[in-house]
Amino acid sequence: MFKKILIANRGEIAIRIMRACREMGIPSVAVYSEADKDALFVKYADEAYLVGPAPASLSYLNIEKVIKTAKECGADAIHPGYGFLAENPKFASACEQEGIKFIGPSSRVLKLLGDKVAARREMIKAGVPVVPGTDECVTEFAQAMDIAREIGYPVIIKPSGGGGGIGMTIVENEGDLEKALESTQAIAETTFGIADVYIEKYLSNPRHIEFQLLGDSHGNAVHLGERECSIQRRHQKLIEESPSPAVNARMRSKMGAIAANAARLVGYEGAGTMEFLFAGGKLYFMEVNARVQVEHPVTEMVTGVDIVKEGIRIASGLPLSFSQKDIRMNGSAIECRINAEDPFDDFVPTPGKIKGYHPPGGTGVRVDSGVYTSYTIPPFYDPMISKLIVWGRNRDEAITRMQRALYEYVIAGPKNNIPFHKAVMENPRFMNGHLSTHFIENETTLLDDMKSIIEREKQLEDKLPGISEDKKRIAAIAAVAAVTGMCGQGNQ
Repeated sequence: MFKKILIANRGEIAIRIMRACREMGIPSVAVYSEADKDALFVKYADEAYLVGPAPASLSYLNIEKVIKTAKECGADAIHPGYGFLAENPKFASACEQEGIKFIGPSSRVLKLLGDKVAARREMIKAGVPVVPGTDECVTEFAQAMDIAREIGYPVIIKPSGGGGGIGMTIVENEGDLEKALESTQAIAETTFGIADVYIEKYLSNPRHIEFQLLGDSHGNAVHLGERECSIQRRHQKLIEESPSPAVNARMRSKMGAIAANAARLVGYEGAGTMEFLFAGGKLYFMEVNARVQVEHPVTEMVTGVDIVKEGIRIASGLPLSFSQKDIRMNGSAIECRINAEDPFDDFVPTPGKIKGYHPPGGTGVRVDSGVYTSYTIPPFYDPMISKLIVWGRNRDEAITRMQRALYEYVIAGPKNNIPFHKAVMENPRFMNGHLSTHFIENETTLLDDMKSIIEREKQLEDKLPGISEDKKRIAAIAAVAAVTGMCGQGNQ
């Protein structure tokens, strides 16, 4: 097993990995930017080192600095978390060259799966169903026009080297195609360093479903069931759940086996996710996210598998600690991403100081967070405050438990999206499992529903004088207790 692990990330995912390290008896090392010097993950780590100023390009994305820090502190492994360097084959290669274990797939696999066109070809070979589209990069308008005519409008143009919905352009007709092609190529080159794009048939109202995978260096690969991630804004997920209300046991077994087999064929090691669009009763491959996902806790809640610890074991050379037949899905879990953003203003980020903070608790509730009272959310990174995850014996119980947990959650200071989550949990279509990636724009009453919920809770507080101040005091006490319990030894 590793003697020390450096976590090349920040916020709640850094703490999540550090918790796994602590349970495994492995010292953890944080790297942080100047903007994160007061962050909770810096206090939680056994050691912490400054790697640069606030912009990620000068700190968290500085491969040379991160590697140098790992060598100087004696870390023999690096966990990239998600985002930043997590799917960067150059970073994985740099770790390999320096004899530091990259906790994730090899640089070869990252390069293969990071090229969305090459990944499509590999999935086709492995028998994975894909969305109709190109198997080669599209460079010229005439080529794009022929392809679009063949598969039919609407189509979607995607950066070959991209992910997370960045740069994707939907084209409804031929008149918009040339401009869309040029703009997507420009975004791809600016964002991902390569202008290659590809074209797929645009499925107009699909669900987003993904399968959690784990593979080891001994030729084993398993799936841990699926997650439904359809509720999104700007192609970024806000609510996830497992299992999906649209997937039955037969489909889960069939598609999970296909996904695990594909992972085995490409030599995948570690935790990863195969993402699909679900339309017309069929699943179509989109991409592989070659890393641990933000929403991995919902799978942990229903399977009992610690995905982060298993990834560390795999990276150390151990085989999977279970086989496919050992996996059982129990109950239902839902995750709400709690962000510092204004749901009344198109989810614009609202970084700022947290004046009071009290997370919910009780049976079946988990909060993965990286904040505390008096902490200031910086404007330089994703404005996530926490991930709120609940488990129930069935989906109905999970929904009511989430409603209760959201009611308990107190965040004073920056505007946040808790009102949005409350509205969704009471939405009839959500409660009935009628979801799609266009849920937010299709549910035109959500804004009014949020206002109604706020007014309803205000009326309740008016009937119980002092409840708001009591909540704030509880938040302050809880935050102080959390901070004073952190070790923070060895910080530099």
